[in-house]
Amino acid sequence: MSAQTGVLKAGAGGMPLTMKRESLTADAFRRLIRNRAAVVGGLIVLLLALIAIFAGQIAPKSYEVQVLIDNNKVPAWMVSLFSSMAPYAKTTTDYLLGADYVGRDLFSRLVYGSRVSLSVAFIGPIISLLIGVVYGSISGFFGGRADNLMMRIVDVLYAFPTLLFVILLMAFFRSTFAKPDPGSFAYGLSQLDARMGGMLFIFMGIGFTAWETMARLTRGQVLSVREKEFVEAARTVGAGNGRIMFRHILPNIVGPLVVFESLSIPTYITFEAFLSYIGLGVNPPTPSWGSMIAEGGSVIRTYPNQAVFPALALAITMFAFNFLGDGLRDALDPRLRGTQ
Repeated sequence: MSAQTGVLKAGAGGMPLTMKRESLTADAFRRLIRNRAAVVGGLIVLLLALIAIFAGQIAPKSYEVQVLIDNNKVPAWMVSLFSSMAPYAKTTTDYLLGADYVGRDLFSRLVYGSRVSLSVAFIGPIISLLIGVVYGSISGFFGGRADNLMMRIVDVLYAFPTLLFVILLMAFFRSTFAKPDPGSFAYGLSQLDARMGGMLFIFMGIGFTAWETMARLTRGQVLSVREKEFVEAARTVGAGNGRIMFRHILPNIVGPLVVFESLSIPTYITFEAFLSYIGLGVNPPTPSWGSMIAEGGSVIRTYPNQAVFPALALAITMFAFNFLGDGLRDALDPRLRGTQ
């Protein structure tokens, strides 16, 4: 067989046989779709994304409309499911999953709440990758004093408990930008946050804390790759630092970075849900599964549907991202290339 053409000389009737090599992407995709849990997780994530995009068409009612006379009403089938509600529950056919304490449709709020969780699920990794990869690449590539100083900064940030740090940041944002002077930069941020339903400061809080681990991982990957033979060959032919970084190093480390971020997505969703649960998340009446669990938790003994269904939605979403992340880790592992 010729090493360059990939043609086998032996064949029926003297005809050459060609052997097409499978690309890394095709091999990874093949192993990913063989992982049933990852496929199920990916389909659930895709379904959630479609629900979030078309929430306005799927939700039967607006998430903020209150019908006070319908407060705590539930469908008849739910009384059969939660028999403890039978003596006092007010039944209705107008709400698929019932209404909350002010008469808002729970199903509609669940549908719109998917937008918040999925926004965090996708924006969080993007922020982490943008900051962490740039920071870690510079630190690992140039090394020396710059590397030592940059990593000490990361060590200092690591000294703070992540969740506590996020809570303090959110409390600072909420108090500082509560009543800013009109026309100021703080006022502009406050108005933008209000238009986003309180999501801007959540993104900022996650962004300030999510990149440290990514920076460390990127630095380690760059340190291991920059000494490889192909990098030395690129230097020999006169390639500059920029070309070496973007053409030779980053393409070879992007796999582990993407896998790590995919496995970190449930953590970002948990942060948002917890912040909303303690009142530092989205602004009411914007629905969040965390805030819905907090509201339903106060009446869980009498109207368990108000806490159970948002908790199930949150759990299913986190399981889906975990399964998909595990599948991506196995599919992109170079040690498994060519295996079943």
